Amino acid sequence: MPMERLRGLFRRNVSRSLFDARWIMAPFYFGLVVALLLLLFVFLRQLANYVLNIANIGPADAVLLALSLIDMSLVANLLLIVTLAGYENFVTRIDSGQERRPAWMGTVDFGAMKTKLMGSIIAISAIALLRIFMKLEEGLVVEPEVLRWMSVIHGMLLLSALILAIIERLSQQTRMPHPPREP
Repeated sequence: MPMERLRGLFRRNVSRSLFDARWIMAPFYFGLVVALLLLLFVFLRQLANYVLNIANIGPADAVLLALSLIDMSLVANLLLIVTLAGYENFVTRIDSGQERRPAWMGTVDFGAMKTKLMGSIIAISAIALLRIFMKLEEGLVVEPEVLRWMSVIHGMLLLSALILAIIERLSQQTRMPHPPREP
């Protein structure tokens, strides 16, 4: 009997230690908050640079500025989604008060987070391609090889997102309840 009790105590302590190890992830999420602040600084610096040079900006430059700012906001959204959803999924629930809590918080599981990440990455890739097309429209020379590789990469990202979505859909359909745990 004492050996069985010792085994149970050991199992509980190991389980508890592994469960508490989730807090090791917290510094990673705080690091993403720092990256978000750095991105904000770059965003504001670029915006200020264009505002100060407004007299020299043509229509194409204005569109490129807008695309660049959209690109940075998508990356910022990506950082925010990973930070908040990751923290809630892997560390602990964020207690921010219900009135300040976005509707999606607490509902984004790992599969949904992957889908949102891929959607943002594809949008960023599409914006990069759009910038290249605008340069072509302005008559600037773009290396055909660069355009080809960017198009291939964008296509692969789209294909990857499609495969991830199919896998997620199939896993939701075939998900079975977990078997009962051993005592």
